[in-house]
Amino acid sequence: MTDHAFSPAERAAVYRAIAERRDMRHFSGGEVAPELLARLLHAAHQAPSVGLMQPWRFIRITQTSLREAIYAQVEAERVRTAEALGERSDDFMRLKVEGIRECAELLVVALMDQREPHIFGRRTLPEMDLASVSCAIQNLWLASRAEGLGLGWVSLFEPQALAQLLHMPPGSKPLAVLCLGPVNAFYAEPMLLQEGWATPRPLSELLFEDSWGEVPL
Repeated sequence: MTDHAFSPAERAAVYRAIAERRDMRHFSGGEVAPELLARLLHAAHQAPSVGLMQPWRFIRITQTSLREAIYAQVEAERVRTAEALGERSDDFMRLKVEGIRECAELLVVALMDQREPHIFGRRTLPEMDLASVSCAIQNLWLASRAEGLGLGWVSLFEPQALAQLLHMPPGSKPLAVLCLGPVNAFYAEPMLLQEGWATPRPLSELLFEDSWGEVPL
């Protein structure tokens, strides 16, 4: 413990938000107050970013017609994904993979255009811009959980089609459709675990020491 540590209660709250964050698919409608939405987006905007380039762009979807068009794109990709899964197709089609129509707020998060000139931290790892946007989404996710709101990350869409729908400039790229809003309850464990789709691996299988595959003593 150092002099810079939070209080025990504050630390517990941070770890609780991390442990209880869930990728939510079931929403109860309602609203997100404007000041709360602003607070959540500010938390996202405080994420670390390579070279301080802040490559994230947020598009708030307010038109019902746009929400329906995004839903249609996600539904089309859901069918294509099911076809690609082969023998697991039926199991996949039974999963609820989005809450686009039920959530209070719908956000699209995208990578900015004209990223090429930003080489600080990206000369050998250009995908660090993607990592930066992911940090912003995680900030939003944890802050939403702390505020009692659910958030679900939907990635079932064709990026170019969604970019065209939202009139995004060439070079930009949508990465996430985020469903945000009140929920009746948070899942006790990840939904895909509850549904028997997958089982998380323990940290002990993913932690090496000094070289790949070497398990710590």
